[in-house]
Amino acid sequence: MDMTKQEYQAYVQARAKQSPLVKDCALAFLTGGFICVLGQIIMELWMAAGLEKTDAGTATSISLVFLSVLLTGLSLYNKLARYGGAGTLVPITGFANAVASPAIDFKSEGFVTGMAAKMFTVAGPVIVFGVTASVIYGVVLMLL
Repeated sequence: MDMTKQEYQAYVQARAKQSPLVKDCALAFLTGGFICVLGQIIMELWMAAGLEKTDAGTATSISLVFLSVLLTGLSLYNKLARYGGAGTLVPITGFANAVASPAIDFKSEGFVTGMAAKMFTVAGPVIVFGVTASVIYGVVLMLL
């Protein structure tokens, strides 16, 4: 079956199921909001336990990363992502999932060539860009 690019695109468009955009946006909003509310509850609990606000913020970040990695390891974060879509990309939990998921997937290839190498496949460029952007921002801020 020989098709041109345009014919193939037309074929795909005709066969593709339309995405329920409003529903997907609402679920992403609710899921992301739930993660943020959970983070706020965790922060309030840390402050109730006696931590100062800045220390409670640090403890909250650590708690959210731990919960995200735990849910990833139990294959529950993926189910949540299927339901909530982009709402699960709330920065800290989504980033923790992006690091943990490849590490879990490639653990059978060994510690160095599997887990250690693959866990930064997605997260590596983000880390490099973040460090580079912060250095540039710091230099510009220092010069001004």
